[in-house]
Amino acid sequence: MRVRYDGWILGTGTTSGTRLVVGHWPRSPLGPVSDVMVERPDGHRLLLAQTAELADFVAATYTFDEVRVVPVAVGRAAEHWVVHAGPLALRVTAGRRPALGRVLRTVPSPLARTPAWVGLLDPIARLAGMRTRGSAGNGRTEWYGVQDLHLLRAAAASWDGADLGGLAPVRPPVRFGFGSVPPTPSVVRVTTTIASSTAV
Repeated sequence: MRVRYDGWILGTGTTSGTRLVVGHWPRSPLGPVSDVMVERPDGHRLLLAQTAELADFVAATYTFDEVRVVPVAVGRAAEHWVVHAGPLALRVTAGRRPALGRVLRTVPSPLARTPAWVGLLDPIARLAGMRTRGSAGNGRTEWYGVQDLHLLRAAAASWDGADLGGLAPVRPPVRFGFGSVPPTPSVVRVTTTIASSTAV
């Protein structure tokens, strides 16, 4: 069985060392849902999920030290993103589309979403230290069909009201699954396909 989550992945580091990965999925088998994966400077990996069903699915696909079900709200207006997820408050501003983003936009979306096409791109992505296909654990295989890319130009984040600092590279890479988000803070338009005999 294959399921698809269609939306955006936003990845950024902060000057405090906390790295954040926001998944915003207007179209998914669970309806419109969002989640945030957090890796703290000490390596503690935390999932903030909007529903228990989403938390169960994501935690069975990726690896975390802690999982919390909390209200998650993602607002988008032009280049501005506002995310509230339990203790996390995040505001980012997206900027220009780099050369890779312009290339991605030339690929027709129906083709860009197919696992066969995504698999062909994986060797190229590996040269840049990233992955588009891999094992997602528990017998699952995952493909990231990226269709657009914008760099982030500003970010402000806090945790329980404490400032996490501003925009910073995603370094070291996050360790939730088989690959990290790009080291340069960015937001990508993506269709994530997950194959599993027990997928939701």
